[in-house]
Amino acid sequence: MATVQGSLIPDLTSVDLMDPRTFVEHEPRDFWREARKAGPVYWHPAREGREGFWVLTRHADIQKAYRGVRQFLSGRGTVLDVVVRGDDPAGGKMMAVSDGATHRRLRSVQHSALTPKVLEPVVRDVNERADRLVAEAVGAGEFDFAAGIAEHIPLATICDLLSIPEADRPKLLGWNKLVLSAEEAGTDHIEALAARNELVMYLADLVLERQENPGDDMVSMLATTPVDGRPLTVEEAALNCYSLILGGDETSRMSAIVAVKALAEHPEQLALLRDGADPEIAANEMFRWATPAMHFARRAADDVEFAGETIRKGEIISLWNTSANDDEDVFENPGTLDVTRHPNPHLALGFGPHYCVGAYLGTAEMSAVLSAVARHVGSIEVCAEPARVYSSFLYGYSSLRVRFHP
Repeated sequence: MATVQGSLIPDLTSVDLMDPRTFVEHEPRDFWREARKAGPVYWHPAREGREGFWVLTRHADIQKAYRGVRQFLSGRGTVLDVVVRGDDPAGGKMMAVSDGATHRRLRSVQHSALTPKVLEPVVRDVNERADRLVAEAVGAGEFDFAAGIAEHIPLATICDLLSIPEADRPKLLGWNKLVLSAEEAGTDHIEALAARNELVMYLADLVLERQENPGDDMVSMLATTPVDGRPLTVEEAALNCYSLILGGDETSRMSAIVAVKALAEHPEQLALLRDGADPEIAANEMFRWATPAMHFARRAADDVEFAGETIRKGEIISLWNTSANDDEDVFENPGTLDVTRHPNPHLALGFGPHYCVGAYLGTAEMSAVLSAVARHVGSIEVCAEPARVYSSFLYGYSSLRVRFHP
């Protein structure tokens, strides 16, 4: 037993939520179920020189924290692995890592390019790409869904929006994989930081090019559109392009891989899709089921009483979406995959003012994959134990070897 702020929490504080092995070697559902009962808000002690932080596990508390943008700030970092080491260097420059008026202005620029009307031709291309890739895989034997299909849909879509040359896209994918996760243990913080720097420097060069010769792509928009009366600096524009790649690729790619694995394990759900289940509703259930971004982090702007605990100014809170999306108080039979689940108030894409700006596009990508699988695939056979990504932030698989049977 450990006493945390007056609450008895059995064994929870012994689990290191910063260690990727916690999530790679164990299925976390049982831990979060116990945490929601025994310690819905508890203190995670400092380890190995890293700062300690609060852990929020219940849907209602996490939703409230997402709404409380004046109480809980994003500008010093939003991912534990970054924020416990110090302030995020992109703070106040990148939309996801900013607060108040700065966040609203940066979001307005990106949102204008990501509306359903503007994205109509993009979504059409997504549907065509997904249908072609899935149709080609059917009956072709064993293949890696992660490398053969999942990597080619979200990254290609974001790169199309940014007008990134085809020849450069593989190296962007490689850098992006290293930033938040790794194929295996042994990839350290320095390698992730180097990958992030390489990606941002590449984008900075692209911004400079588009300032001289703007087009109708997102890089040109960020490079030339005034925000609060002035253009973004090269660094600001590059960081916000980086944010689009990071969020747009990882979330959709991991969710698609988890979704195909889930359909292989739950053939009755694939049958529902073939029988006409709404692919958008199914996409949201797959986001809930996968919850690729397991957590986000904030810092308290001042002392605040929250869920019976006192959170001090400057302390970190971590919002565990992966627990919220299994909360029995919100979801009936949360451990059951149900592609017809509606309503579905999952938090996989965040909530409140920081809700994912690319949510419409991400949902369209997932819907396209599910629709293509429903049209072309009779059954899915998993051929090997899938390899989990090595991360304390990202949930998913780096490979998934399957056969798509007609």
